[in-house]
Amino acid sequence: MTAALTERTVRNSNVAVTAQDVRRALGAVLDPELDEPITDLGFVRSLEITGSPAGAVVTVHLRLPTSFCSPNFAYLMASDSKDVISVLPGVARVIVELDDHHDSDLINAGLAADAGYRGTFGHEAEHSLEELRWTFRRKAHTAAMERCLTELLRADPARKEESVGTVRLGDLPAGRSKDALVRRRMALGLPAEPAAVVLVDHNGTPYPPGNVPMALRRARSTRISIDGNAHFCRGLLRTRYAGSGADQTDRPEGAEPADHHHLLPFTVKEIRP
Repeated sequence: MTAALTERTVRNSNVAVTAQDVRRALGAVLDPELDEPITDLGFVRSLEITGSPAGAVVTVHLRLPTSFCSPNFAYLMASDSKDVISVLPGVARVIVELDDHHDSDLINAGLAADAGYRGTFGHEAEHSLEELRWTFRRKAHTAAMERCLTELLRADPARKEESVGTVRLGDLPAGRSKDALVRRRMALGLPAEPAAVVLVDHNGTPYPPGNVPMALRRARSTRISIDGNAHFCRGLLRTRYAGSGADQTDRPEGAEPADHHHLLPFTVKEIRP
């Protein structure tokens, strides 16, 4: 198997799904820590579609920047990949395997058996997948919130940081940053109407005026960490797998990652029935 993404479709009357369909579905799966699609990051190593009497069999191999990437995150991405492909029309069976990870055998066996997260890791599964998802949804919201407010400050250099504590969604200019923030608020169940205050904590509570500068700095730290880690991991993947850079899609500065991940038909698998 080559380092660059390979795609193969065996076409017959039983195969209605295409490689493009599969890649589009995988584009909605995010690395939870980096808040970017696994397709943009180059984590999809290969995909193959073959036919069967019942429909299509889709086989996907994933790769990560290092062999010691967090097993929790690795499992979540692999499990989500299987879920989004499974709901495609015409797909009868999905095989997702993680390559070259120190827990590849364990994760791949759990996925094949539909054992679920806790069923795969047993006592090592300290947190549920849903808890992991919420943790990183909050971080993604914090980063999106900071991007919007920083854009306002850059557009008006005379504006004081303290003033952004009263900015409302309706005050933000239309565009990708605002759209992304609204989506992330909706994913967390936060108000998304024009009168809603932008700078809030995870419960939707605005900050007192004296706390606004520190809250904004903390949000900026979260955003920089996410963006920096994403850049670092892209480089590690290119170093580990020659040619994998061709499979990566760089995010333009200030742009947001996948915009519909909270709408995915994910089913959190905790314990095998």
